[in-house]
Amino acid sequence: MARFMAALKRSAPWAARNADGAIALGLAIIVGVLGIMPDEIFGTQGDEIQRQLVTAATLVILALVATALLRDRARQAPVEKTITSGALAELPVRLARLEEIETLAHSTRRALDSLQLVRVLGSRQEIAQSHAEARRDTTRWSFKGGTGTYLRAVTLPECVAAARKDKRHLRVSVEIIDPANAEVCETYAHYRRSLSDAPDGTGETWTTDRARKESYATILAAFWHRQRYGLLDIEVGLSSTMTTFRWDLSSTRLIMTVEDPNMAMTALADTFYYENCDTELRLSMEQARRVPLEMYKKVPLGDEPTIEEVQELFERIGTPLPRSYNGRDVVDIARKALRALDPYA
Repeated sequence: MARFMAALKRSAPWAARNADGAIALGLAIIVGVLGIMPDEIFGTQGDEIQRQLVTAATLVILALVATALLRDRARQAPVEKTITSGALAELPVRLARLEEIETLAHSTRRALDSLQLVRVLGSRQEIAQSHAEARRDTTRWSFKGGTGTYLRAVTLPECVAAARKDKRHLRVSVEIIDPANAEVCETYAHYRRSLSDAPDGTGETWTTDRARKESYATILAAFWHRQRYGLLDIEVGLSSTMTTFRWDLSSTRLIMTVEDPNMAMTALADTFYYENCDTELRLSMEQARRVPLEMYKKVPLGDEPTIEEVQELFERIGTPLPRSYNGRDVVDIARKALRALDPYA
């Protein structure tokens, strides 16, 4: 008896929380008991009374079961609403907000870059990445520097290849030291040697003869590329003075490098510094001695220019090669023009 009472006490809280289910369970037990009770207990009309009791109790049980189902459904409805119309329904909105935040962060970064006059690049990787971004989809390139070694090795071939792929116009302006001016070639070579006597990325050291050949090679490369891509407008100017800076200016940014391969400066287009450097390069180009690139049709160059083709080209444009140059020197110029090594590799 004590155990029975203890069981009732333990089941009392459950019965209170689930009254309809408890009643239905109790009635089901009663119906089961009535169904197995002997007919003598109900007298002569036992079958009829027993049947009526069972039927009534069954209806009550079904009603309680239906009530329990409706109550459970009512309890689940808010949960389903929360799931369907709550967090899940707000998911597209939250994703849209996340995209807006990312767009805003990108715009803010661009605005900050635009406000910044000049950004310093402190590694070869940053400088290379900046050059790659400058070359992407550009329609113009202006260069002013020493002999244009990196221009021949990377910038000009890649810009021309990208323009040819998209079938778009490309305008290139190049200003280098005059190879016919022995004084400026010696000054440039002396400056480069004073910074480092070790060979650079091409494996060569700087001499007056090398400075002269590098400039000749840039002129030859300009003619060679002009003959092979009709949408390329290229001009070359020869300067009698040298600069310690190298300017590379595209449609989107300016990059100013020095002899230290790990240091450079960059500025985006439409900024004060970019616009003023663009003006500087234009005015400097106007003062340089122009190479007559319009004669590119008169001296055709083969895919592998011969010694005679190279010599005739420089004769026709009024910048003849030194008489001391032999066939090996001419081949060296052609190699530097079309197979230049990246000095920063």
